[in-house]
Amino acid sequence: SIVFTTGAETLKGRSIRREPRVCLCVDDERPPFSFVTVDGKVEISEDLDELLVWAMRIGGRYMGAESADAYGRRNAVPGELLVRLRPAHVVAHAAIAD
Repeated sequence: SIVFTTGAETLKGRSIRREPRVCLCVDDERPPFSFVTVDGKVEISEDLDELLVWAMRIGGRYMGAESADAYGRRNAVPGELLVRLRPAHVVAHAAIAD
């Protein structure tokens, strides 16, 4: 699963609620260029305890362990969604320009 958070009232949050089938694309813009796309259905949770656990894990990864608690508590609030993408199809290509 791919887990992320987003605001419930953002365009992304509203779109996911309306249609729980999504596609996520990540690309590496550095030569020789690579990308991966993942599509599947998502599960949405607004459980604040579960949201806190994941927001802290995500915060620790991107903001550093010393900021994980503060980041998690700032983002695990009403109005935020915890989204779990269950991959159904994955396409990836590495070194496209080679």
